[in-house]
Amino acid sequence: MLMNNTDYILVINEIKAQIRAAQRRTLLGTNSELFTLYWNIGKMINKHSVWGNKFIDNLARDIKLDFPKAKGYSIRNLKYMAKFAKFIPEHEIVQLLTAQLTWTHNTSLMDKVKEREKFFWYAEQNSVNGWTVETMEEFIESELYERQALTKKTSNFQEKLSAPQSDLAEQSLKDPYILDFIQYREGMIEREIEAELVKNITKLLLELGTGFAFIGNQYKIEVENEDFYLDMLFYHMVLRCYIIIEIKRGKFLPEYAGKLNFYISAVDDILKTEKDNPTIGILLCKNKRGMIAEYALRDIQKPIGVSEYKLIKTLPKEYEDLLPSVEDIEKRIGTISDDVKQES
Repeated sequence: MLMNNTDYILVINEIKAQIRAAQRRTLLGTNSELFTLYWNIGKMINKHSVWGNKFIDNLARDIKLDFPKAKGYSIRNLKYMAKFAKFIPEHEIVQLLTAQLTWTHNTSLMDKVKEREKFFWYAEQNSVNGWTVETMEEFIESELYERQALTKKTSNFQEKLSAPQSDLAEQSLKDPYILDFIQYREGMIEREIEAELVKNITKLLLELGTGFAFIGNQYKIEVENEDFYLDMLFYHMVLRCYIIIEIKRGKFLPEYAGKLNFYISAVDDILKTEKDNPTIGILLCKNKRGMIAEYALRDIQKPIGVSEYKLIKTLPKEYEDLLPSVEDIEKRIGTISDDVKQES
């Protein structure tokens, strides 16, 4: 359908009037005004989409003429507005999103997430955690939604903790944990993995999630004049409890649960105060063996979760081509050796 000049003038004048009104209201600094304005513009663009792509091109040009200093009305952003209005047709949800996302977060999320339920989950998590756009994108790429919201968790939190701590603890547990800042080496032992985690504690805390405060590694507790050492000890500011993380380089074994149960009891007696909730234990294994872990936790008295973790096994593909192969190295060494022989 061809664009009618009269109809187009009416549309552009209405959009300009909305921009002027929004500019006056946004002097108060409300994010909701911006979202509502962009959503309304998006609805109008979608309504007249039969005019073709030139409609958005002309719209961007004419808005620029009247508002030369205004940002956010490029062809690209106008297309985002149209996409936003189509993806979120409910105005009440638009209002909700203004408390959870900036417009930049919103456009990034629309680019990377197509399912509405998944979109809203990341929006809510962003509101709770205060992610930067880059951090949010990293979590989307690492499939945080699938690891935290969809995965069947292996824990006894619901049986051993009272609400709401049980639900919060369950929601905070991930499976697997992506420790992609650690390079896997053949024969790597637990203490080496632990040392890498401590070395990269900021990245570890980001992967664990909001609320974790690191207390120490190889944390010593004394029971009957005998010293025991916890791999890693944290305090969770939201759950208001200590969290012990034990790292195992291989598959889950039932005896791991018994040992962690002992550690939790000791921390509850030695460190926990009346203001603290019950201590929680998390076992990180290369292979959690779900059914075996479930049986092992069934009659354990303390709250324990079992998850897997993933390390980097090989260099990313984009770096592989930058490094010489073994054959190349051997050839070069051979060439150098021949040159040395000739010189001597």
